[in-house]
Amino acid sequence: MNALGTHLLIELKECNPEILKSLEKVRSIMVSAAKEAKATIIDISFREFNPFGISGLIVIAESHLTIHTWPEYGYAAVDIFTCGDVIKPEIAASYIIKHLECNNPSIVEIKRGLLSHKNKKLPHKVSAASTSDTEFYQAMTS
Repeated sequence: MNALGTHLLIELKECNPEILKSLEKVRSIMVSAAKEAKATIIDISFREFNPFGISGLIVIAESHLTIHTWPEYGYAAVDIFTCGDVIKPEIAASYIIKHLECNNPSIVEIKRGLLSHKNKKLPHKVSAASTSDTEFYQAMTS
């Protein structure tokens, strides 16, 4: 069976709490993970919560990466959902695990949009970002 996408549910325990409570570090790690996986970044949104904790979303042409941190527990929950066959989500996952200094990671992979089309390539292909998307991303990262 063909799948339209791959969804990684990542449990990150025993992470460095100093990294998990830094908005700048978490954002940088997630953006770099998307770039390492050769994802096309469309939008980025991160928020810091009081007294601590960060939630972040990176919308990519191939779908998204999200993170929610609980520095007080040394824990982060990460989702990486990718469509098509352009990028490999496990590259982003490995990057995040390493840079959050996680000592106890676990990953569940779910194939999404299972289809029964035999011997056919999936019609879902990622195309280049539009000019407005590229300009928006450049403005967000400048």
